[in-house]
Amino acid sequence: MPEGDTVWQAARLLDRALSGKTLRRCDIRVPTFATVDLAGQVVDSAVSRGKHLLIRVGDFDVHTHLKMEGQWQIHPVGSRWRRPAHQARIVFATDDVEAVGFSLGVTEVFARAEESERLAYLGPDLLGPDWDPARAVRNLRADPDRLIGTTLLDQRNLAGIGNEYLAEVCFLRGVDPRRPAGEVGDVTALVDLAHRLFTANRDRPIRTTTGDTRRGRRTWVYGRANLPCRRCGTTIETGMLGDDPTRERRLFVCPHCQR
Repeated sequence: MPEGDTVWQAARLLDRALSGKTLRRCDIRVPTFATVDLAGQVVDSAVSRGKHLLIRVGDFDVHTHLKMEGQWQIHPVGSRWRRPAHQARIVFATDDVEAVGFSLGVTEVFARAEESERLAYLGPDLLGPDWDPARAVRNLRADPDRLIGTTLLDQRNLAGIGNEYLAEVCFLRGVDPRRPAGEVGDVTALVDLAHRLFTANRDRPIRTTTGDTRRGRRTWVYGRANLPCRRCGTTIETGMLGDDPTRERRLFVCPHCQR
């Protein structure tokens, strides 16, 4: 699932392509909202909120979530799409560009006035104007018996972190994500590091937590199961993490560096 910085980049591209322009075509290919037609309305902005993306059009918000397979593509009107048409969930066109959302995990339209209420459950956004590190720390400490890994992944605590950042932040701070949150001494340092990594990567075309953008050198532990740790040489372990079996996520840990 894309992390918050990927969604931030998608929102920025959409904002540059659509903001201030009038929609000439609006085709929402989701049954519940298939009759919604925003053609003739002006796009005010496109913004991200954690892993959520909002396109503000007139009095409405078009809310999407990429989930695992979703992607937004932007190209000149009349260009051939780079993904199959049956995967398109939204087609927005102005006089000069088309923005097509493919295989979106969530697609819905609601009144702009409802935006704050609809997303009120999300914690402070690591790349948003509402970023509040003190609040994020309080949220993470609220349930000391819950594993720090599942606590960090919970978007209600802070918005944007996914599997990759979880693995990398925990490794860099020497924290085993399977430890209870109450046993992690410096939660503030975890939050600060997450924010710095997100900020460093938001404008990069290739995400890296090691500082090296070469293929195979971009992460410390994520995606490196059974390979040697870059610091100590110990074999990276993998496993599953989640509050219940239906919501488990894969984790990557160096058993020597993360105690």
